[in-house]
Amino acid sequence: MHTLSPTVPLSRRAAAAVGESLTLVGRCTRLSRRDVEALVMAVVLPLLMMALFVYVFGGAIATRAAYVDYVVPGIVLLCVGFGAASTATAVAADMTGGMVDRLRSMPIAGSALLTGHVVASVARNALATAVVIAGAVAMGFRPDAGPVEWLAALGLLLLYVLALSWLAAGLGAIASSVQSANALTFAMLFLPYLSSAFVPTDTMPAALRTISEHQPITPVIETVRGLLTGTPIGASGPIALAWSAGLLGAFAVLAAVLYRRRTQG
Repeated sequence: MHTLSPTVPLSRRAAAAVGESLTLVGRCTRLSRRDVEALVMAVVLPLLMMALFVYVFGGAIATRAAYVDYVVPGIVLLCVGFGAASTATAVAADMTGGMVDRLRSMPIAGSALLTGHVVASVARNALATAVVIAGAVAMGFRPDAGPVEWLAALGLLLLYVLALSWLAAGLGAIASSVQSANALTFAMLFLPYLSSAFVPTDTMPAALRTISEHQPITPVIETVRGLLTGTPIGASGPIALAWSAGLLGAFAVLAAVLYRRRTQG
């Protein structure tokens, strides 16, 4: 992958990197907009699952508040998991379809392609989350959060989406095909089921409860739930922030390393 010479002023190199990233952000966003199937699945499947839990299982699950208020934060995180997972397939398609080979012949920073896919993932997830929340309101979700609480919840979700998107980008970079990229993201999609997304953790068997309470998704869900519905947050807020920020840094570095090894190997 070609880059500007080290003798070029840092400000010029930084401006070039930003321009390259913006160009590829535009490309990846257009590709996301054209991938109607992935976009529909990222929205429709969480809506169907929310309807299933609210209308079929909701009456049998005891929570402090209305079950729809309890389950919506978990569905939102499930939604962004589906949206972020499609980043892996998009990156894998570029890795195996010749796009990366074309970029290697141009003076473009290697990180620009991954950045483009991650930003497109954030945009795609923002749209899907808005649709899911609108659907939740139609099903009876009544958040009592003010502007500050909404901003805090959205900020935490942004960190979480960025972390998942960088992880997915890294998995896509090492996948041998689009199909294997789908398989590699299975854990991302399964982990929310082992959390407090759908039932309180104190109703779970001891071993499962331990797993649920000590994985990153549960504190994120509890914090978003508390911010939107007024339930106690406790220590979940700082823990969720630490998990999300830490995973974001780790996954961004991991994705860059995996991409570099794949393209220079």
